[in-house]
Amino acid sequence: MATYEDATVLMQLLQWGATSGLEDALRRVFDPEFAVSPDPDAVGGDPAIGVALTFFETAGALVKHGVLDIDLLYDTYWIAGVWSRVSNYALAIRARSGEPRLYENFEALARYSG
Repeated sequence: MATYEDATVLMQLLQWGATSGLEDALRRVFDPEFAVSPDPDAVGGDPAIGVALTFFETAGALVKHGVLDIDLLYDTYWIAGVWSRVSNYALAIRARSGEPRLYENFEALARYSG
């Protein structure tokens, strides 16, 4: 069950999302013209993807460490939907970097089933 502390953290996350351009990034990610299966050479070139990956990776880290209630976050964002649109980019960046933990918190959020 979410607490007032969770709500405070969520509000701070929402403010960060607003100032970082998350709304525009999500609009781009959900555009029907968005390439869900990226050209490997283009991975990392779209700033909207970077904004979404960074935001939800951070949210996932907050959940992982018990700072934010996952159900409250799920009531606010369609995380699995966002992951379905950007996961190929995240996995390509992970493979290219050789860092298996890259975006693991976002991926874990998307796999949550309540």
